[in-house]
Amino acid sequence: MRPEVGFPPGTINVVPVAGGNIEAIAGNGAFYPPTVLAQVDNSMRVAQEEIFGPVVTVIPFEDEKDATRIANDVRYGLMATVWTGDPARGHRLALRIKAGTVGINMPFTAFPGIPFGGYKQSGFGRELGLETLDDYLETKSVIVSTTPKPFNPFGL
Repeated sequence: MRPEVGFPPGTINVVPVAGGNIEAIAGNGAFYPPTVLAQVDNSMRVAQEEIFGPVVTVIPFEDEKDATRIANDVRYGLMATVWTGDPARGHRLALRIKAGTVGINMPFTAFPGIPFGGYKQSGFGRELGLETLDDYLETKSVIVSTTPKPFNPFGL
């Protein structure tokens, strides 16, 4: 893999730690091998775009606040993952990360019955859950007074 492919000029320091060898795959098709990229900066295109493939970018951070800042400093928000040995930390970060789905110690993006959809430029609405029905409904309220005199519910 040529690390500079798909990255802005001057960001060729990205190191494929594992995978990324497209030439090793025989045959035709749209398959990309599982790849881990290190020495990634959050300003790089590979960290900013939604890569629909088995690619992970490793970006160092100082603390939870810094990790949240890095995770939210993108224009997309379909899926995020938090890998930690501390479940409480995973839940704290999941609450702060602006993504439609956050996996804690798991990479799966959807399960039947769980709403799926993104934040920001990753779309709107939800699929696969009861919330999907909201996209097809228009809620209407009808209020009827049956008293002979106008009713004031606010006591004004």
